[in-house]
Amino acid sequence: MKKRLLTGLQPSGELTIGNYIGSIRQVIDYAKDYDTFLFVPDMHSITVPQDPETLHRRVREIVGMYLACGVSGVENHIYIQSEIPEHANLSWILECTAYMGELARMTQFKAKTENKKEKEIRCGLFTYPVLMAADILLYNAHVVPTGVDQKQHVELARNLAQRFNAKFGETFVVPEPLIPTVGAKIRDLLNPEKKMSKSAENPKASVFLNDTEKDIRKKIMGAVTDSGEGVYFDEENKPGVSNLLTIFAVFQGITIPEAEKHFENARYGDLKKEVAELLVEKLSALQARFAETMASGVVDETLDRGREYARAIATETYDRARRVVGLGRA
Repeated sequence: MKKRLLTGLQPSGELTIGNYIGSIRQVIDYAKDYDTFLFVPDMHSITVPQDPETLHRRVREIVGMYLACGVSGVENHIYIQSEIPEHANLSWILECTAYMGELARMTQFKAKTENKKEKEIRCGLFTYPVLMAADILLYNAHVVPTGVDQKQHVELARNLAQRFNAKFGETFVVPEPLIPTVGAKIRDLLNPEKKMSKSAENPKASVFLNDTEKDIRKKIMGAVTDSGEGVYFDEENKPGVSNLLTIFAVFQGITIPEAEKHFENARYGDLKKEVAELLVEKLSALQARFAETMASGVVDETLDRGREYARAIATETYDRARRVVGLGRA
């Protein structure tokens, strides 16, 4: 039997080619080795103000984009967090298990509340790591893919599970962090020292999966390159050129050395033109698949199927947890 893996699809911002390369492709691979649960954490989104109509739209669109990119809605269990009440219910039990001190030490809470007045800080920012722990423990997830910035949250889930199990008996699977395989990293087009981000201050720094042909060409042609000549991969001395070579190699389905060979006698302008043409071709096809996906009804079919499958597991886990702490009728 496959181990169970859980990961989230954040419904904030527009997805970039960096998200496709660094996240979506890995999700496709996870399904080969794990029983994979993909959830849209819309409850986490409202820790900061959201426009309701925009949030509703983005929830469906991010699922549609993942499906258009090749993520299977059959091999993966895809569902919306808020459609399964047990997330919030288990979170309350775990809040009564967590300590103020361990939540106050959470790095992201410190970062998001720095230089803010007390009246500007919402309680959800303080307690959402417990909801994240509930997201994980509710499905008895064995592994949770995590980067350095999120590893602390998986550690909290582990601590809460172990503390709860020690007091009430074996109730939760204690999850392990899964450090994703280091693959191609796509950098900011204007500052290749930084990772490409869907929340970058300057939209010209990122190529979004839904960008127009005109925007794609303009962004790539305006990408920062490096001093000197020669198109070859050298992240330390040629981070801009190396970034464009990586984009070309990934979307062309070739290796970096093969990309270097292809551009052996090329100039920077030649590199940019070919990268732009390739992205226009690939993203245009993706956008067509996305439009078909959104019009087909498959998004709702996928979410309905995922919700029913996930809720059956969530209900069983929550009922076990509430009974052992003494809630409800025995």
